[in-house]
Amino acid sequence: MKRCVLLLAFVLVACGAPAPEPVASADVVSLSDGRVRGSAGAGARLFEGIPYAAAPVGDLRWRPPQPVRAWSGVRDATAPGARCPQPGAKGSEDCLFLNVTTPAAAGGGRPVLVWLHGGAFLGGSGDEYDARELATRGDLVVVTLNYRLGALGWLAHPALAHEGGAGNFGLLDQQAALQWVRDNIAAFGGDPARVTLAGESAGAMSVCDHLVAPGSAGLFRAAIIQSGPCQAHASAGAAVAASTAYAANLGCGDPAAVAECLRDLPFAALLTAPRYYDLAGVPVAGPVTGGALLPANPLDAMETGAATRVPVLLGVTRDEFTLFLAQQYAATGKTVTAADYPSSLAEVFGARAPEVSAEYPLAAHDDSAPRALAAALTDAFFACTARDMADSLSRTGPVYAYEFDDPQAPVPDSLSSTPFPLGAAHSLELSYLFGDGGSFDEGQRRLSAEMVADWTSFVRTGAPTAGWPRYDPVHEQVRALLPGGAAMQEDFAAIHHCAFWAARQ
Repeated sequence: MKRCVLLLAFVLVACGAPAPEPVASADVVSLSDGRVRGSAGAGARLFEGIPYAAAPVGDLRWRPPQPVRAWSGVRDATAPGARCPQPGAKGSEDCLFLNVTTPAAAGGGRPVLVWLHGGAFLGGSGDEYDARELATRGDLVVVTLNYRLGALGWLAHPALAHEGGAGNFGLLDQQAALQWVRDNIAAFGGDPARVTLAGESAGAMSVCDHLVAPGSAGLFRAAIIQSGPCQAHASAGAAVAASTAYAANLGCGDPAAVAECLRDLPFAALLTAPRYYDLAGVPVAGPVTGGALLPANPLDAMETGAATRVPVLLGVTRDEFTLFLAQQYAATGKTVTAADYPSSLAEVFGARAPEVSAEYPLAAHDDSAPRALAAALTDAFFACTARDMADSLSRTGPVYAYEFDDPQAPVPDSLSSTPFPLGAAHSLELSYLFGDGGSFDEGQRRLSAEMVADWTSFVRTGAPTAGWPRYDPVHEQVRALLPGGAAMQEDFAAIHHCAFWAARQ
């Protein structure tokens, strides 16, 4: 089986320079570093490209984020800032920007949702998410943001270590953005004491990190984890070894000069990333555990009760891994066949492949090798991990668990010709929260409205709408999000073969 790459399609819009002094208006907001002017329309106000940290360039490359230099006049905040450097998209190292969306109506004390984007820690940006529906329908303030990606965000070379340990510059960026929200969000009508931190995929993994990172304590009061394989963290030793080899391959092997050598390289030479962790063929170079910033793997910390005790909404999509197999097909024109199925399983599971094949026979999946393979990978790396997190976190605070299960969820045009159904694949629930619903049928529009109501209720109150019970390890209540209406299911563990995977850990 070809290696699949955990990347979604991700435009560089230059951030405007400070403008001349304007006439005061509702679209001008005063922040701790200066004033910004946003735009209004469709019932919402939008402020884009606001810097929350200094540009991490030159000597600040691979250093913790530094404060923004204050500006005079009014900064134009009507277009997104540059995206962070990433494969396949133009970007800039000067990329530590965030975007704020608020209802147009005046008001204060609104709850705040801070959204961390996905993209395997290699791609993505905050401006990909249109938060107007969430903000207006939920009466929320929504913040989306960029953070450093790939080698620029996560390189763990010991010559670049900081007091929090090696690597994790992207995580430090996220902390700086949360601190900016604490200090500035009241100017947009938000309540800094009512912040919910949320994310999907790599963003969800980041939320898991903040639940156990000492420096993030107190910066949010609730968390949302959407499709987060939060076990996929590298130890400091593995990340340091991979980063040292990476630097040497770039010609920066002299221990006495490696930091200067790396900082002198053009960022275009740094768009590939070291490989810290392999998630079923998907390379991950992201969070590193073992330092003061992130002392332990989040799953281990959750299991011992060491995670921050806040309400958590978490879940998965029913068919997570079909997306990655579809991306593989779009890139190569090839997909796994029945003849390939045993070797594809062996590539991921090694000597255990025959057991996995017996547990996931092709006959149980319409004789479709991609569907059978995706089911095994979904259960092993997403669904049962989510169940483990729900079990652990529910012992110290309220947890609400879900499974997105629309088998006809709209897919990106680039994947529309995939020769097997994607079902409820990884990331497809995002359009139900952030999209305009233009391609939805009546049932999907209803599901979208229900999800927005549940998510915004959670941000406001720490609980979804009435009728969604708290998860407990005895009954394992998981809410199935279906186009015909949500329903509770108590057989999530059986559906996803979690006893089988637990016996093989």
